[in-house]
Amino acid sequence: MIMRIAALIIGYLFGNFQTSYIYGKMHGIDIRTKGSGNAGTTNTLRTLGKKAGAIVMIGDIIKCVIAVYIVHFLFGAKAPQMDYLLRMYAGLGCILGHNYPFYMNFKGGKGVACTGGLIIAMSLPMTLIGIVLFFGTIALTHYVSLGSLLVGAEFLIGIIIMAVTGKFQTTTAINIEIVILAAIISGMMYVRHSKNIRALLTGTERKTYIFKSGK
Repeated sequence: MIMRIAALIIGYLFGNFQTSYIYGKMHGIDIRTKGSGNAGTTNTLRTLGKKAGAIVMIGDIIKCVIAVYIVHFLFGAKAPQMDYLLRMYAGLGCILGHNYPFYMNFKGGKGVACTGGLIIAMSLPMTLIGIVLFFGTIALTHYVSLGSLLVGAEFLIGIIIMAVTGKFQTTTAINIEIVILAAIISGMMYVRHSKNIRALLTGTERKTYIFKSGK
């Protein structure tokens, strides 16, 4: 239990590194007062341009990857059967820190890029599928939210497949715990995108043309 809590805390602390907020402040704005008010990649992209959006996305991915691997190096050798479980706790902590940063009145992002970082730290095949799914969906539909939601579903399905096929090399109980954490993470992404889901269903969701030339 102590290692689980430690992994969660480490992840949360890294999640509080709000790339969009910091980048915005460096350019004289509070990203939470612009556009949708969300402290994440998409709002940064729409507010400050493609370069800013890319920097924020990469920063949010990297902070989760770092948090997960710090936990892996701290505890992986001591408890190899719990390695992937602790990675999941670190990832969950990072997403919580990103979505609910304590120093920003718990008003953060939606955790998409952080989830991408967790996927990278969990599985290469899942990462490749997620990249194609995310950017392919945006290229075809121009809905960033739809691409994000599909990656959230892919993450849960991928974790279930890995657990069932024994990729985590651990006990049944830990496999179940890993799947539960994946369901929480995926479910949280859908909750954070509830407005986007309603907009998608009513045809009022805003499109984003990230592959067009521009700033």
